[in-house]
Amino acid sequence: MTDSSRPPVVMKFGGTSVADPVGRAALVARVTEAIDSGKAPVLVVSAMGRSGEPYATDTLLSLIEDRPSDTAECDWLMAAGEIVSAVVCAHELRAAGIDARAFTGPEAGIATDAEHGCANITEIHTGPLVRAIEAGQVPVVAGFQGMAPDGRLATLGRGGSDTTACALGVALKAEAVEIYTDVDGVATADPRVCTANTVLEVIRADELFQMARHGSRVVHTPAAELALASGLALRVRNTFTDHPGTLVADISAYRPDRVATAVSHNDDIARVRVTLPAPEGTRAHMSAQTRVYRAMADAGVSLDMFTPVGESLVFTVPETALARGCEVLASLGLTYQVQAALAKVTLIGAGMHGVPGVMARMAELLDRAGVTVLQTADSHTTISVLIPAEDTCKAVSALHDGFELGSLAADARKPDVAQ
Repeated sequence: MTDSSRPPVVMKFGGTSVADPVGRAALVARVTEAIDSGKAPVLVVSAMGRSGEPYATDTLLSLIEDRPSDTAECDWLMAAGEIVSAVVCAHELRAAGIDARAFTGPEAGIATDAEHGCANITEIHTGPLVRAIEAGQVPVVAGFQGMAPDGRLATLGRGGSDTTACALGVALKAEAVEIYTDVDGVATADPRVCTANTVLEVIRADELFQMARHGSRVVHTPAAELALASGLALRVRNTFTDHPGTLVADISAYRPDRVATAVSHNDDIARVRVTLPAPEGTRAHMSAQTRVYRAMADAGVSLDMFTPVGESLVFTVPETALARGCEVLASLGLTYQVQAALAKVTLIGAGMHGVPGVMARMAELLDRAGVTVLQTADSHTTISVLIPAEDTCKAVSALHDGFELGSLAADARKPDVAQ
């Protein structure tokens, strides 16, 4: 626990926020504001910049042609960018008169499982950070990393610095977690696909989780899941502007007044139709399905939108996993057909649960836009359609306009909770 007179606030800064002196000056200003308001800031930082810039993760990985068989060794290289960033940002805070100390993930007490390259945080020993806060320091933690059970450094997978921040927020019982990026907040659609998008003033944690799962890159999916499970106070803001950003509201405290909140999309999807060697409705048919599911799982291939259709099994996979999936099906002696260059577009909204006619409205909008729907799937808060990738922009824009997401009024979406 920390001194309650200075409640901790976890502030995560993305790669573009720490890549150059302008961004780091904005970071210093944000930290100064937090200190002046009586908070105890704890920073989490990503690697500097994006691919091609000297300390970006992809740039560091390009130093080795093939990843080493020792994945823990590869983790050293991938984690180096965040460590450099933590040292540089701590230095700039000190230059501005703010006592700061850089921490690697392991030094910050973050423990993970043994899955190098995509590890999960298992525990956080808060002692080192609490002691730094009590000494009047601002901890600057290298994101995306922790210590595996074998004592070696492990990384958390792409976007893992968001997860570091949310996990620290929970462990420190932080007043809030603020994720700083180069956009104003969570948008109703990807600005690169739909120019009519607008930034949401507030979104439910379950809606944010579904957006992350279905292609939005604003917040890492495990971080959004952690915010949903913990009720963590989370806000997404722009490092470089005074925009208030997007508040992520606890689902117990906020109910949306609209059917839909946002549209997300995933590109580079392939659909596979597998012919099963037994008549539909027989035990042998079900056993054949089960063998496919198990073999794919054992090979690390994640299936989506899986549906039995007559004597076939239809499912989708990311195109990056298609070759491996085909190898699995060939090893089982099954015949299959592949349709590639597809996209999955998902309408998201906690307000759609139990509301009739949402799918009918989607179908009408997509038909009017000339978009062919190949398959659908739904949950309490989502409806997804599989479409040709070339129609992604048309589909996203049609749904965004048809459900009037660009007109979401800020005052109509304020949660009945303290901000």
